[in-house]
Amino acid sequence: MSDYRRIADRIADDIATGRLRPGQRLPPQRAFARRRGIAPSTAGRVYGELVRRGLVVGEVGRGTFVRAAPGGPAGQALIEPGPAAPPVNLELNYPSAPGQPELLAPVLAPLLRPDVLAEALLPAAATGTEAAREAAATLLATPGWRPAPERLLFTGNARQAIAAVLASLVRPGGRVGVEQLTYPLVKEIAARLGITLVPLAGDASGLLPEAVAAAHRSAPLSALYVQPTLHNPTSLTTTRPRLLQLAQLVHDLNLPVVEDRIWSFLRESGDPFAAHAPALTHVVDGLSKRVAPGLTAGFLVVPPHRVDAVARAVRSGGWSAGRFALEAAVRWSGEGTVARLVAAKRADAARRQRILAEELAGFTVRSDPGAYFAWWELPAPWRADTFTAAAAAHGIAVTPGPAFAVAPGHTPDAVRLGLASAPEPDLRRALRTLAHVAARRAGDRTDP
Repeated sequence: MSDYRRIADRIADDIATGRLRPGQRLPPQRAFARRRGIAPSTAGRVYGELVRRGLVVGEVGRGTFVRAAPGGPAGQALIEPGPAAPPVNLELNYPSAPGQPELLAPVLAPLLRPDVLAEALLPAAATGTEAAREAAATLLATPGWRPAPERLLFTGNARQAIAAVLASLVRPGGRVGVEQLTYPLVKEIAARLGITLVPLAGDASGLLPEAVAAAHRSAPLSALYVQPTLHNPTSLTTTRPRLLQLAQLVHDLNLPVVEDRIWSFLRESGDPFAAHAPALTHVVDGLSKRVAPGLTAGFLVVPPHRVDAVARAVRSGGWSAGRFALEAAVRWSGEGTVARLVAAKRADAARRQRILAEELAGFTVRSDPGAYFAWWELPAPWRADTFTAAAAAHGIAVTPGPAFAVAPGHTPDAVRLGLASAPEPDLRRALRTLAHVAARRAGDRTDP
């Protein structure tokens, strides 16, 4: 959390020395993030910190401006810091099951034998190994779908898998349809590839087919990126009837689909979109959430006629998986470690959702009982940026809603809460603190 404060310190110094003058407009957060080489969510926290210090003010629809005068004596903050407590990061979202290291370590031991290690340290092709393809096909299988092993490709992580698929499908300047709220790194990937993201409306059942069709009529879409299972950030899962409608539509339009299933392991049943549109759907998954972020691999299931094209994109982007990670994944999957971790994380997520329900009772929170995150629609008059700043003043990091918004100017007054990373007592304490902060009204010093 200190990184964004250091950036805020530099902006504050520019304001203090007159390099940024009262009334001057700061760049939009996305542009600021690109210039600084930081994540949009980090830029949101920088701006929130400046608001907290009383140095800038945000105006909906206009932007963020340097204040005409300090917020109080010696730049007194508009948001009083809370009592000292260990920081809690509800932005990071890496689940870790109790006893996870003890489960993982024995399986890695055979890889440390010199003869096995020599093989595991060789370069890996995008197609991995036969054992890796079989293991991944088994791992990704659902009751009504099992990918053919020859359709499996591997990358260093799921983000690289998304980048490889989009690079293989969409030329610079092309259009990709996405949900109105989407995974922030997809926005960054699209920007780097020169791709335009087109926000598409949805409802409680999932993405609206008519929204996809209308966007495609206005100017052809090159692909569709969707998260039909435990959508990040809302945790919505698309209903089966809606999946079938969308599958028929993409078939009629001959529209390729990128299906992100990184959180799907938390649901015990339900077939992927790929089961209904196999000739058009590219499935992205990985081990970072199932196992651990430090030693991971990204999985790609691609239509048969697309294997070579996507493999070329993996190679040209330098996104190939490490052979050691693939060998570890084969062993963890084959002897049941991954299955045990998945069961433990499902139980862990359910416990954390119960804590969420208890501590944020009475607020508008959208979440799935088995998800590791939640979408909190803030009570009026809170805005996402000022609430993020207020949370930071109490040592709690949350992700502001605009980090997920695709359409310019669409800034939902909501935050995403990542429930996976903090120890349960810290999670409960943080949620209780946030509930007290959110309950404040305009008469308080928070000035939301």
